[in-house]
Amino acid sequence: MKTVKIYGPGCKRCEATEAMVREAGEKLGIELDVEKVTDARSIAMAGVMSTPGISVDGKLVHAGGLPDEASLTNWLSA
Repeated sequence: MKTVKIYGPGCKRCEATEAMVREAGEKLGIELDVEKVTDARSIAMAGVMSTPGISVDGKLVHAGGLPDEASLTNWLSA
């Protein structure tokens, strides 16, 4: 199981990112534990300067804008 955190205030881009992560996990057949982090201090402490941010198993892999499908696949497959 992979642990994925989505960092953001809960905006539409953050919600879209969460949906993309869940969909990519389903396509890959990977069980995901997805957590939304909306607290501004926690977001900053994670090193996210632009939302949405994504961490996979504790490693920040993306910040700012919607991720592309190929990148999601790579992050979740690693």
